[in-house]
Amino acid sequence: MISIKNLSKSYKLDNGEEVKALNDINLEVKEGEIVGILGTSGSGKTTLLRILRGVEKFDEGEVRVERYTLKPDSTQFYFNQVKKETAIHLQRSFGIWPETVLDNVVRKLYGAKYGDEAGTDFELAHDQFDKEAYELLELVGLKEKSGHLASVLSGGEKQRLIMARQLAKKPKVMLLDEPATMACPKTKQEILDAVKKINEELNITIVLVSHLPEIHKFLAERVILLENGEIVKEGDVDEIIDEFLSDIEDPVGIELESTEETLIKACDLDKRFYLLKGKDVLHMKDISFEVKRGDILSLVGPSGAGKTILLRMLGGMDVPDSGDVFFKLEKEEDGETVTKWIDIRKASLDRMEVRRKIGFMHQEFALVYWATVQSQLAKKLGYKRWDMVQEAKERAKEEGLPDILLDALYQLTDLPEREAKARLEQVGLEPSILDELFPKFPETEIAEQVADLFEALDLPLDILGRRSFELSGGQKVRAMLALVLVSKPDILLLDEPFGDLDPKTLRTVTNSLKRICKEFGTTIVMVSHNTDFIRELSNRAIFIDQGLLKEDTKDVDRLVDDFIGFCKADYLM
Repeated sequence: MISIKNLSKSYKLDNGEEVKALNDINLEVKEGEIVGILGTSGSGKTTLLRILRGVEKFDEGEVRVERYTLKPDSTQFYFNQVKKETAIHLQRSFGIWPETVLDNVVRKLYGAKYGDEAGTDFELAHDQFDKEAYELLELVGLKEKSGHLASVLSGGEKQRLIMARQLAKKPKVMLLDEPATMACPKTKQEILDAVKKINEELNITIVLVSHLPEIHKFLAERVILLENGEIVKEGDVDEIIDEFLSDIEDPVGIELESTEETLIKACDLDKRFYLLKGKDVLHMKDISFEVKRGDILSLVGPSGAGKTILLRMLGGMDVPDSGDVFFKLEKEEDGETVTKWIDIRKASLDRMEVRRKIGFMHQEFALVYWATVQSQLAKKLGYKRWDMVQEAKERAKEEGLPDILLDALYQLTDLPEREAKARLEQVGLEPSILDELFPKFPETEIAEQVADLFEALDLPLDILGRRSFELSGGQKVRAMLALVLVSKPDILLLDEPFGDLDPKTLRTVTNSLKRICKEFGTTIVMVSHNTDFIRELSNRAIFIDQGLLKEDTKDVDRLVDDFIGFCKADYLM
């Protein structure tokens, strides 16, 4: 079915250096087998999958998929034939038409036979392919949703629709690249069940790339362990996983205790979301809770429950239809310390001061690949350091910029870069206005500013002059943490920024966050689907489902156990 002999592949970097992605790979996969490929980021997993797909050339060796053999000098014809024999499933909902679930599959079946799904003749297509389409939808558990528009499907349902469309091509091999990595346990289980059923009923060979051991335990018959582009071990699933995790850091023995001091009040939050046709798809209502200093609070729930929206409402990036979010602010006025409760929805200079003390990590948070770590830290301090913000206020006053507009612009510095740019362009402003108002902190002073933070994160100062591609996987993640923590925020809001990390890197992140919280007194509110991460870090958890706050408890282990049961997540049991 699949045979790989002496496969090697290198990439050339822009600086002329050569990186060996795969080195002398030898592998056999039998027909109908499920083989897992396990390894950390950068180990060569995805490169190997792309070669098996027929979309990546290689330097040495040969690869046979079904009756086609690829060599370094093979013509494009043979790579195209391998593409026809394989289907690849990625962790993105792409390739879906804005029509019903049934039409999506019928269209794909029509295209597989006649070569052009864009010009599908639906009258002919439904006559010819409805029966087969329903069979494929039943296989992936979507037959009951056949009449639904694809746009209203959940994340897991969209992933299964993509699988049904891939199966319409009648592939011999299915390649899975990190299936459902970012999904909640419920969605993940739905996708894994569909994969298992496809393998059992169609005898399709499956090669599965994932850095999550629990997925391999649930699906794979044997596992290949890749390190630095080489197979270091293959065989029994449990044995390979034990080998993979043998050098994982021990959890640091730091107990994080919350206090009775309230920092955030969320009061009677209400927000509705609608589809274009007017259907109420999510109604968040009657949400009230407080965040105490020292809380490591996880917002737990299935996909679509409203967790990210709630986190963004706390951060003032989304506005509730009704209800309030207040932040505690202590400041000096007339020589005395006064306490104020600041409405995060209302623009003011006081709200700027609240924002200055908040750090936000989004799902797509990443280092800028072309800038040094030092340069990115300098830019962040330009936004967050107290004296830099004071200078921005003076600069705005000189330019005649109203306080409310300055605060509205400052709000954009917490958004993902693309979202901030889009909002500025909507009102006719250039993105450069943020750099003009909030210039970089001097780069020459960065090392002194971050010395204690880097020590807590176990980062060497000599990475300051490096770019992201010059860092190891673990250093890259900790440098991302440094970027959001450089201003020593009182409150850290995390929206699943570590969802795609392998367990070893995630343990490093967890230990780093514990040290940071202990040393700097940081309070965290986070969204995560990783149940181990939630258990290990959190001292409090809130369960949200269908927009409702169902439970708020300090018994994190029990809530996580209940959540796994709620999701029917067999792969975690």
